[in-house]
Amino acid sequence: MTRVVDVVRAAIAPLTRTRVFRRAIGPAVLPPLEAVIGRLTGGRVQVSALLVPSLVLHTVGAKSGAPRDAALMYTPDGQGRAIVAGTNFAGARHPAWTTNLLAHPDAAITVRGRRMLVRSSRVPDAERDAVWRLIEAQWPGYRGYERDSGRTVRLFRLQPVREH
Repeated sequence: MTRVVDVVRAAIAPLTRTRVFRRAIGPAVLPPLEAVIGRLTGGRVQVSALLVPSLVLHTVGAKSGAPRDAALMYTPDGQGRAIVAGTNFAGARHPAWTTNLLAHPDAAITVRGRRMLVRSSRVPDAERDAVWRLIEAQWPGYRGYERDSGRTVRLFRLQPVREH
């Protein structure tokens, strides 16, 4: 199965770097599709998880205080934490979920239907290159989103925490 995923990933990855994907398909089609599939399966299935590790990040709105959800690719860091990158499909603006984490670092994630509490922290500048290497080992060319966006993408580590 891993070999099949690798072949499919190699075929799809270049498409995700196209302008059409970044401007139309990615931001307009994927979030609503992920939301529908997530509701239908109780959060156990994500479309993006067919190719890469994926989670739903549950944050509190930085300004509104309202609950917000975002389906994201993540990269395991080998120490039990998830790394997420605020690429926003190479858009010029940071995705709202990154602003939410800056305002409220305590959040939750759902992975394969299992919800857990996490504490987020920004990846320090000195560690960015090493973290990008981990991410790109999983999805080659992903850092190109940062270059093409014209901004420094916010990278976060999500550390699971015990419920009190």
